[in-house]
Amino acid sequence: MPDLSASLSLLTSPAILFFFIGALAALARSDLAVPEPVAKGLSLYLMLCIGFKGGVEARSAGLNGDFLTAAALGITFSAVMPLAAVFILRRTTRLDRPTLCALAATYGSVSVVTFAAGQQHLDSVGLTPGGYMAAVLALMETPAILTALILLNGAGWREPGRRRTILREVFVGAATVMLLGSFVVGLISGEAGLARLDVFVGPLFQGALCFFLLDIGLTAARRLMEGGRKMSVGVIGFAVGFPLLSAAIALGLSRLAGLDLGDAALLTILAGSASYIAVPAAMRLAAPQADPGVFVTASLAITFPFNLIAGIALYTAAAMWLWS
Repeated sequence: MPDLSASLSLLTSPAILFFFIGALAALARSDLAVPEPVAKGLSLYLMLCIGFKGGVEARSAGLNGDFLTAAALGITFSAVMPLAAVFILRRTTRLDRPTLCALAATYGSVSVVTFAAGQQHLDSVGLTPGGYMAAVLALMETPAILTALILLNGAGWREPGRRRTILREVFVGAATVMLLGSFVVGLISGEAGLARLDVFVGPLFQGALCFFLLDIGLTAARRLMEGGRKMSVGVIGFAVGFPLLSAAIALGLSRLAGLDLGDAALLTILAGSASYIAVPAAMRLAAPQADPGVFVTASLAITFPFNLIAGIALYTAAAMWLWS
């Protein structure tokens, strides 16, 4: 059964509540606004923290076989699933190209909070995953963003003058450099580096996340009011159905790869999640024309609650059944 107390605790966390405060303020037509330079600075800061802490976790995990197998599955899954998402979305929605690619990135990447909830639920049923799964989480955040940027910019690949621009946008754009660069810094500096930046990437991160999600709530609700027709039945169905498809594929691959039950269950939970921190932060910089009223709302208002209330328990039960 779902851990309803854990679900309620997560749904009432400050960061999530600030998202809804921002959305309600926008719906009430408040003049509350976050200046664009501040919003951009918050995006860069959050990506720095996410990448850096992921690098530290990867170094701490070492290069044991279980970690390498889970990491390889996670990276491949994150890079490939946006392709499947685009294939489905093109046939079920009428989204513009930037928003479609951002939505694909959202459902190829993963949710940190869903990871925490899943880990808690697995511990409660006696399926404790390896500590290196936190590094797998970090490794799964970025490939989907890179794939989405390639899809977004790839239309002009055959034009010789566009190739350098496309490669630059994908590999040395602000979002990519900050995520991958901070990951490498964390990987090199390890726990010693984390000790020096503990307050910066720890307690301050939570406050910045609240501010960031307040702004995302404002932006998402205002975009939704401006173009609510984009949040179609197709998008809503995708927000529930695609995580179930992703989780099923990840579960099967985990079984074939021989992962331990706890690791497989947590990887499946990650596959069934959707990003509402890393992808919005990256897309604000790399694809500002993408509509957060669609991709953020789908992730945070539909997929996230679904996973907390039912999805995590469902994925765990499926893993236990398949491994029995």
